[in-house]
Amino acid sequence: MYYNLFLELNGSASMHQDNILDFWFTELEPKQWFIKDVALDKMIREKFSGLHQRAQQGELWQWRTSAAGALAEIIILDQFSRNIYRDKPQSFAADSMALTLAQTAVANEFDHGLSTVQRAFLYMPYMHSESAVIHQQAVTLFDQPGMEHNYDYELKHKVIIDRFGRYPHRNHILGRESTKEESAFLQEEGSSF
Repeated sequence: MYYNLFLELNGSASMHQDNILDFWFTELEPKQWFIKDVALDKMIREKFSGLHQRAQQGELWQWRTSAAGALAEIIILDQFSRNIYRDKPQSFAADSMALTLAQTAVANEFDHGLSTVQRAFLYMPYMHSESAVIHQQAVTLFDQPGMEHNYDYELKHKVIIDRFGRYPHRNHILGRESTKEESAFLQEEGSSF
C-alpha cells in the first residue's frame, strides 16, 4: 500500500514539476518574473497555493532527485512565495528552505544540467539571502558567461547586505524598525528590488 502511495505521489509530483517549469519558463514572459502584477499574483495564488503549502511542509521531497524537480521546488518556495504573499511577512518565510534546497542542488551539480536562465533561478535564493556569507558564494555562482545581468544584480544586492546586514526594503513588511541610515537609504532611487 505504501509503495502504491509513493508511486501515486511520485507520478503526480512529476506532472506538477513539469507544470511549474512550463508555467514559469514558457507561459510567462521574462518581464513578468520581477514585476508587481496583481493579476499574476492572483493567478499564481489560485493555481499553485496548494502545491506551495505542500512544498513548505516538505512533502515534495521526491522532486529533489533531479535537476528539474529541484528547480521546480525552489521556484515554488522562492518565487511563488513572493507572488502568493505579496507584501506580507510570509513572502519571505520559505527563503531558508529554498536556500537549503539550492545549496543541495549545487552540491549535487544539478546546476550543470540546466540552461543559463534556469540556473539563475536555481541560484536566486542565494541572492535573496540576508547573509553576507551566502552572498560571497552567490557572487561566484552568478559570475558565469550568459549570467552577466544576474551577476550585476547580485553585486547590487551584496552591497546592501554588506552595508546593512539585511534588506531595508523588507523592514516594513517584516515589522522591523529601520535605522536612520536605512530610512535615508530607502528614500534613494533604486533602493528596493
